[in-house]
Amino acid sequence: MPSTGRAMKQTTVRVFTSWICFIATVNGFAGRAVNSSADGKIKWEAVLKQKLEWYSSDEAIRIADNVLLYQRDTGGWDKNEDMAAPLTERRKAELIGQKQNTDSNIDNGATYTQLAFLARVYTARKLERHREAFFKGVDYLLEAQYDNGGWPQYYPRLEVYYKRITFNDGAMIGVMKLLRDIAKKKSAYAFVDEGRRLRAEGAVQKGIECILKAQIVVRGKRTVWCAQHDEITLAPVAARRFEPASLSGGESVGIVQFLMSLDRPDERVIEAIESAVAWFERVKITGIRWIEKVDASNPDDRDRAIVRDPNARPLWARFYEIGTDRPIFAGRDGIIKYDVAEIEEERRNGYQWYSDAPASLLDQDYPAWRRRIEKGI
Repeated sequence: MPSTGRAMKQTTVRVFTSWICFIATVNGFAGRAVNSSADGKIKWEAVLKQKLEWYSSDEAIRIADNVLLYQRDTGGWDKNEDMAAPLTERRKAELIGQKQNTDSNIDNGATYTQLAFLARVYTARKLERHREAFFKGVDYLLEAQYDNGGWPQYYPRLEVYYKRITFNDGAMIGVMKLLRDIAKKKSAYAFVDEGRRLRAEGAVQKGIECILKAQIVVRGKRTVWCAQHDEITLAPVAARRFEPASLSGGESVGIVQFLMSLDRPDERVIEAIESAVAWFERVKITGIRWIEKVDASNPDDRDRAIVRDPNARPLWARFYEIGTDRPIFAGRDGIIKYDVAEIEEERRNGYQWYSDAPASLLDQDYPAWRRRIEKGI
């Protein structure tokens, strides 16, 4: 059982049991949904959460035109940009000057979120510039896919860990959900031509094959996935120094949920799901809580830690050691630790090392999926 680490002042305790990442919703957004800012403008993290009539509004058009300015010549977008914020003429000129940048990626909801938004706006208002930008972005995603079905985090900047097949923060699954909706002719994508629809359908099938082949096998048993996999061998690989090659207790949830959403799954898909669910059940951690301690006299003085609680709901570590299923942690030095209290304060407090996200997979998603499979639906 992990220790509680060094002694700390404890006044106010708040529980942190979910990753703060861009897969908090099916559309790849993080944290609490915020519809508008103080001036009444829609925030970027809420652009896919509006009523249908809003997408024909002048505000939606303004944001969509912003999105076009942020789009790179490659067809994709960079991450972590507030594309709903009003743009000055100077900022517009800067964005036009950045069109040739090769930083397009699918991390933190980038590219597939912009495309989902543009599709809704085009469907509502039918402005040709939005349709053209959407098609350019879809073509970018189709081009970026590896022959083995995976997607790199960045394209065409295939360097360091950017070139790895990336499940981290829902990247590849976010792309596959978008392409699946296009392939299924969902209402927002009814305007997509048949050629692109068929290519999207084929890309999803290749992606599923990649997922099945990348599932990590330990002593003859399928387990789950790593946050990143080698783009050639599909082996689990590290990304940043504090993100080791491991069994993922977080990203694997989204992968399993995607597989559960497939119509008429074959035996390989069923086996992949059953094996992953069994692994999640096997590695759940009981009797602890992952909390943030706050000093009431100094709200900026916070520290995350493990505390023992026999009545706590199960938790899962973000990373598990391949072969032992032990939770592992690493700071910026990349050295593996088996106790979160042993890594430096900056990384301990700046990263979500535990989550309760697999609980809903086990308690709700899996039983519902089993009933559907048993009924042959």
